[in-house]
Amino acid sequence: MNHPASPSSTGVSRRHFLQSSAVAAVGALIAPSALGIERDWSGQNPVRYPDPDIIALDPRFNKYKLGNTPIRRLHTGSMWSEGPAWNGVGRYLLWSDIPNDRQLRWLDEDAHVSVFRQPSGNSNGNTFDAAGRQISCEHGNRRVVRYEHNGSVTVLADKFEGKPFNAPNDVVQHPDGAIWFTDPGYGSLMNYEGHKGELLLKEAVYRIDAKSGAITKVTDAAYKPNGLCFSPDFKKLYIADTGSSHYPNAPKNILVCDVLDGVRLGAAKEFAPTKMMMKGGEQAGMADGIRADIDGNIWAACGWVGDGYDGVHVFSPEGQRIGLILLPEIASNLCFGGAKRNRLFVTAGQSLYAIYVETQGAA
Repeated sequence: MNHPASPSSTGVSRRHFLQSSAVAAVGALIAPSALGIERDWSGQNPVRYPDPDIIALDPRFNKYKLGNTPIRRLHTGSMWSEGPAWNGVGRYLLWSDIPNDRQLRWLDEDAHVSVFRQPSGNSNGNTFDAAGRQISCEHGNRRVVRYEHNGSVTVLADKFEGKPFNAPNDVVQHPDGAIWFTDPGYGSLMNYEGHKGELLLKEAVYRIDAKSGAITKVTDAAYKPNGLCFSPDFKKLYIADTGSSHYPNAPKNILVCDVLDGVRLGAAKEFAPTKMMMKGGEQAGMADGIRADIDGNIWAACGWVGDGYDGVHVFSPEGQRIGLILLPEIASNLCFGGAKRNRLFVTAGQSLYAIYVETQGAA
């Protein structure tokens, strides 16, 4: 493979090269490594502002970029990181290291990382409900659980119509207290987690009623529904479909459904495809975890393509890709956190990253 000349030999800075290429034509995107420049993720050699790996593909993204913030790697050493969730009271970021059957915690006060819970049921997605209780999707036990303030565990969902779930994946809460979660089954399809088995239910999205605990299937339109999030007004539900991992004919996209009466979903429609023009042609990756900001933009953790694609893709409320945050690993999930809810935390492969942005996560 031929590599272009380095910025120093052409007189063009790496930042200018990347950003001008991105704005002029998405197909011209070239990752830093392709320029022969390896970023020092230890933080010992800081990048020059503005961070060249935060890229505006459309002028609409400029208002969300901060000129004096870097992408920082906060931790590495996991096998596969997922499910970041911010605890505002404890001022910590919790996430799952699925294969190692543990949950990790990053403290805001001193950046200390420790094991928060082990074993964790090979947990994947996590969130905190309105009462501050942690809710986790457990691959190993095929269930959704809630950790109570006294330390006890409440099983919220482990069966549907008499059959165990496949492997609950991501979870969010609606203002009415209901818990919505996806069940694509990945935890039952992976030997390395030690729980390989068959899928017992059609992959779907479910709702757990806050009062009765009744579980209803709200949609099975996605081949493998993965990450999910509500719009800021809770009138729409977005679902990342990663079905192409196992179904050759499955599209790589993010779906959107209208939320009807707060409890049902309308027909699923494509919100945005996750393919992108890059150097050498169109490439299609998959969106995993997704979150909305207060303006209705959708921030998606994307990967499985490589340099110039893997990282965070930002879509306008109309479904147009307007920005990229490039990472050296496959991005798996993300959440907004920090004291002002303006820090984006991203789990990616073996690591945890964070970036300050000029917006806030939707509540």
